[in-house]
Amino acid sequence: MKQETHRPGALKQVNKAHKTGRHRSKGSISNEVKGKTNVKALTKRFKKELSKDARRLQSMQIRKKKREEVIAQKRNLGSSEAAPIIICVIPLQEDLEVENIVDVLATADDGATVAKSPCGVTHLSLPRFKQRFSVIVPPVGNVIGTLDAAKIANTLLFISAPVNDKPNTEYVDLWGEEIIVACLAQGLPTTIAAITKTDNLHPKKRHDCKQQFQEVIGKWLPEEKVFHLDKGMDALNILRRVGSQKQREVLYRKKRPHLLGEELKFQTNNLGTSTGTLKVTGYLEGMPLSVNGLIHIVGLGDFQMSQIEVHEDPYPLDKNRQRKNVESIDINYYADAEKQESLQSENITDPMDAEQTWPTQEELAQAEAQRKKKIVKRVPKGTSEYQAAWIPDEDGEDLSEYSDDESDYMSIDEAKSQANSDADAEDGEEYETITISEAPMDEQRYDEEIDLMEERQAMEKVKQAKLDAQFPDEVDTPQNTLAKIRFQKYRGLESFRTSLWDPKENLPSDYARIFQFENFDRTRKRIFKEIQEVDTVGPSPGSYITVSVVNVRKDLFNAVCALNNRPVILFGLLPNEHKMSLLNVVLKNTNQYEEPIKSKEKLVFQCGFRRFTACPVFSQHTNGSKHKYERFFQPDTTIVASMYAPITFPPCPVLCYIEKKDGNLVLIATGSVLSVNPDRLVIKRVVLSGHPFKVNKRSAVIRFMFFNREDINWFKPVQLRTKYGRRGHIKEPLGTHGHMKCVFNGQLKSQDTILLNLYKRIFPKWTYEPYLLVNSPDFQEYMNLG
Repeated sequence: MKQETHRPGALKQVNKAHKTGRHRSKGSISNEVKGKTNVKALTKRFKKELSKDARRLQSMQIRKKKREEVIAQKRNLGSSEAAPIIICVIPLQEDLEVENIVDVLATADDGATVAKSPCGVTHLSLPRFKQRFSVIVPPVGNVIGTLDAAKIANTLLFISAPVNDKPNTEYVDLWGEEIIVACLAQGLPTTIAAITKTDNLHPKKRHDCKQQFQEVIGKWLPEEKVFHLDKGMDALNILRRVGSQKQREVLYRKKRPHLLGEELKFQTNNLGTSTGTLKVTGYLEGMPLSVNGLIHIVGLGDFQMSQIEVHEDPYPLDKNRQRKNVESIDINYYADAEKQESLQSENITDPMDAEQTWPTQEELAQAEAQRKKKIVKRVPKGTSEYQAAWIPDEDGEDLSEYSDDESDYMSIDEAKSQANSDADAEDGEEYETITISEAPMDEQRYDEEIDLMEERQAMEKVKQAKLDAQFPDEVDTPQNTLAKIRFQKYRGLESFRTSLWDPKENLPSDYARIFQFENFDRTRKRIFKEIQEVDTVGPSPGSYITVSVVNVRKDLFNAVCALNNRPVILFGLLPNEHKMSLLNVVLKNTNQYEEPIKSKEKLVFQCGFRRFTACPVFSQHTNGSKHKYERFFQPDTTIVASMYAPITFPPCPVLCYIEKKDGNLVLIATGSVLSVNPDRLVIKRVVLSGHPFKVNKRSAVIRFMFFNREDINWFKPVQLRTKYGRRGHIKEPLGTHGHMKCVFNGQLKSQDTILLNLYKRIFPKWTYEPYLLVNSPDFQEYMNLG
């Protein structure tokens, strides 16, 4: 008999699948792996776990090892196996004599050995402390020279004294405040504060002077203890403190080899040439120096090396004992031409590697002719061309403030016709139109009125800065030019934060000259890791070496010789730090400069060991992908300055100065390096404003935003907003005089202001110039006196 089987019908029950969310269930995972075990689980299973006592003993050993490393590093400071401790003496009063301070330090111990290098560095070898010291005195009143000395020093000794031997005096004058703020922003090493010229005072008054100076210096160094420095015992106490206190590390200096030049020699390559080989001798500190790498001499520039010579220490701690654990004496390291880094800082561009056409000679000649454009003015009859040049054109519109490369599109014929029509409208007065050239005026007459012109420019600059702070980014729509032509390079964005903007779109030609990292942060970490792990073929820190620097200009060496009180500092560059890219630095206004600071204004930057001038563009310091362009560096604000400059790996402090007419530098901002990123989007915003003419429930008639019907249709897709938070859009134009009907998401108030935002990307100009020693104000003054 055939057995019947069950066959499901059309109404078969189907159970719902188990809800495991977006992840697989444990059952499905176990079915797929089929009993396989992860490798990490296997290694963790067989790993032996330490007991509680073993873990406690292991932590004790780690702490003991770290403690021994710190003690060994502290004992090695200034010893015979390391470089001397560099003490930089900085007076906080400009009229304080520092030579007496050096004499007191040099004669503090009868058993000390005192020597002076050719560059003016005083060496002290104290067998009592088993340490060596090098005392340098930068030029008083010279900010650049003092900052250069503070870059290389291990300890800064701030000195002050009571004026006329009286308490309750000014212990820190304007010079002292300026230099201590700059040193703090640059990266402050270990510090010591001392007061001198108090030995003739009553003991009670001496204590009062010390307490008063303690309160004054505590504003910048709150934990610093003040010492007396009048006698030999006081100097010994300070030297003991210098050799035993905890050293504060300056990170950008710690990660690079550096030395202080104690002897300089220059050898010309050939007769009649302007370059030669500069030999710098000194103690190497920081990291090992590779002869195939590049170096930067502060105030001179980037160079290659041909040879490094290791010498016997000329200032030993004990002349009778030989130096231990030294590699060898008189070792020479020669550069390898195949391994040596190139000084090429810019990328070589290929003119055919782009889909673009280059201007012809006729187009260049036409552009040159347009640059010498004519200006049409309406002046009284009988006015000469020279007199017309001094008459301000108050009726004209100045678009240079809100445009970078747009030009006025009104032709000369249109201007003449407009001026003639305006002249006919005047009653009782006779006017004429005159065409003048923008060529420079007579120099003699210009020099006579230079102060007046400077005052006018400064007043206009202050006016623009106040207007930008009160009405940020607001621009008047031109009445003589179509708005779609005036703002043809701008675009509307639905959202400044979330709207997409391609960082590779419409890049300038200068971007072909710079270098860019695929991942800057990853490259920086890799380089810092390599300099710690890879053994560099070259002298180690603490060696007394002579570096032969090739292709140094003779005029730069003459400037160094003329300013013999300026220290010569040599820094070894990390890989890629000589190449040009787009440098972004964060700056905070110091509020010490009263005049407004405009974007694209020439500024002096000290970025770590490098000093240069550039005209950066300012932008907001935000976390988004796009950053709004700032026209002015307003007080009490923090901005990001972007400029073309050599690559510098952070952390690295930045000081920003502005140079006055007399050559003096004023510190306007301090900060640090943010990144080296050419893809940073600096977006300039232009706000067009209008006012309601007739208001309904949700619609309104707006005027004064545009003056042509064609412009209204052109900007119709752009969203509108109001100062009271309404959102809307343009519905249709009304008439031909710029009235338009707009619809909003709520009731509009009659006192509200309607705004339309337009955006375009801003790029900095190639204005980088190294701030060389021959361009410094003190060298120019020396040449004028000579």
